[in-house]
Amino acid sequence: MMPLIGNLSDQYGRKSLLTLPMTLSIIPFAVLACSTATNYFYAYYTLRTLTAMISEGSINCLALAYLADNISDTQRASAFGILAGISSGAFVFATLAARFLSAGSTFQVATFVSMLAVVYMRIFLEESIPDRNDSMTQPILKETEGVIQKDGNVDTRKMPVFKTIPSLKDIIRLIKSSPSFSQAAIVAFFQSLAEGGMICSIMYYLKARFHFNKNQFADLMLIAGIISTVSQLFIMPLLVSPIGDGRLLSIGLLVSCLNSIFNSLAWSAWVPYATTALSIVMVFTTPSLRSIISKQVGTTEQGKAQGCISGVTSLANIIAPLIFSPLTALFLSEEAPFHFPGFSILCIAITLMIAFIQSLTIGKTPSNSRDENCSNSMEV
Repeated sequence: MMPLIGNLSDQYGRKSLLTLPMTLSIIPFAVLACSTATNYFYAYYTLRTLTAMISEGSINCLALAYLADNISDTQRASAFGILAGISSGAFVFATLAARFLSAGSTFQVATFVSMLAVVYMRIFLEESIPDRNDSMTQPILKETEGVIQKDGNVDTRKMPVFKTIPSLKDIIRLIKSSPSFSQAAIVAFFQSLAEGGMICSIMYYLKARFHFNKNQFADLMLIAGIISTVSQLFIMPLLVSPIGDGRLLSIGLLVSCLNSIFNSLAWSAWVPYATTALSIVMVFTTPSLRSIISKQVGTTEQGKAQGCISGVTSLANIIAPLIFSPLTALFLSEEAPFHFPGFSILCIAITLMIAFIQSLTIGKTPSNSRDENCSNSMEV
């Protein structure tokens, strides 16, 4: 769904497409806002599964494309970092709110905030429709001509948007459109594979290893969220210009790899708390990667590009539990081939190392944006 939604946003604008997933995301919360009984939970879970097919990841994807439409390529990595920092800050406040609200009140507040977000977006967000007549930007996936047979005559006309839905072939062609795009897609896959593996493994590992409970998990998430917010809002914008998004990506992946190694070898309960401090650098990864991706396409293809990478990361998140959950269960059981409770976490570190090595090959990312092309034309 991500490449499709991104493609439609390139056609109709980000605001129009944002309305759909943001509105759909309200429905599951509204169900549990009415009641938290078992039947309501099953209804919530069913609706959440269905609406997530469109809303899961698409809001962030379209927000990134919207920023790319309005921010020059030299400031894009900083803008993406600030957006990620705001999201991390929202996560922190939400986690704190959940500590003091009852279960029923939590979903009522979530429903109200979701509705408020949609109203705010519709009133204050200006539409962003890429200029498709911009001669300085050459789209990778061009609109095709349709040949329609009518009474033996050939009628050639522009195919409507629903006829130009990107196929798997179009997505592969987009990924192969530049070496940097292909390499960044590989990095995104392995980084998301490791992230998904960590999500489905770390809690079971810490509970079995150090008897962590839900309050300790919440404390770890709060600490990591606060550090991530400060780093993305204030530190990353200062480092982008002198270091560059490519190097920030590699640094973030390397530190993420070290974090996984330390957790796999954790010898005391304080080690997971200490390693959360590494989040100050680990959070550079995603904004830097998204910035690199946005520079590989023109202004009319930001939705396609971000949607394509979101699809890659979603695929990795689906595969991750299939690999790392059984591995975690095996090495935490008495039937483990050898005694190494953190072996699955170490495998996650190896996955991140693959992403790190691949990130080193990306190199300097050329820009296809209007700003860069205008600058080059003026120099000529």
